[in-house]
Amino acid sequence: MATIQERFFALPTTAISDATGGHTNIDSSIKPLSDHFKIAGRAVTVRLPDGENGAVLEAISKAQKGDILVIDAKGNKNRAVAGDFVISLAKGLGVQGFVVDGVIRDIAAIRKLDYPVFSLGTTVAAGHKHGGGVVGVPISVGGVTVHPGDFIIGDIDGVVVVQQEEAEQIAEAAEAKLTKDEAREKEALANGEESIRAYLAKVLAK
Repeated sequence: MATIQERFFALPTTAISDATGGHTNIDSSIKPLSDHFKIAGRAVTVRLPDGENGAVLEAISKAQKGDILVIDAKGNKNRAVAGDFVISLAKGLGVQGFVVDGVIRDIAAIRKLDYPVFSLGTTVAAGHKHGGGVVGVPISVGGVTVHPGDFIIGDIDGVVVVQQEEAEQIAEAAEAKLTKDEAREKEALANGEESIRAYLAKVLAK
C-alpha cells in the first residue's frame, strides 16, 4: 500500500491545489530551476535573518531522507542561501529538495547535480554565517505558512503546502479530482469534433 508521500508524488500539483481550494499555493515567483523537477515530502523548516544562511547546514544535518528543506529567507535576492557545495551535502544525505523564498547560486553546477531546487532565482553573492537562523519553527514562504512536518509538493506548475493533519483528506480529494478529470477528457476527446461538440453542448446546457 502506497504511503501518503508516494501518493502525493504521483499527483500533479494542480489536482492537489484543487483539493485544497488553492489556499496553500506558494507564490508562483518561486519556480523550479529545471522543468522536470518533482518533489513530495515533509518540510524541515528554516527561518533566516536577512542575508544569512548558516542555519541551512543545521537543517541538513537534522533532516531525514526524503525530507524537503523549506527556507524562509524573507524574499532576499541579494545573497544566496545555498550554492552547489551545500546542495551536494544535502543530496548526499538524501534530502529530497529545497524550496526557497530567496535565491541560490552556482546554478549551472546545481543543474548538473540534477537536484530539485525551487527558488526566486539566482545571485552571485554568498550568504553570511553570522548566526541567528532557526530550524524547526513555523515559517512563511511565498505567502503561505509552513509548519515542520507539513507536506510540500512541487512540480513545473508550482508548489503546494498540505498541512500534515489534513494529508489523508487532501490526498483522497486530489485523487478523486484526477480520476474525474481523466474521465472528462476521455469523454470529450473520444471521437474528435463530434465528441467535443457533444461535451460542450452538455456543459453549456447546465
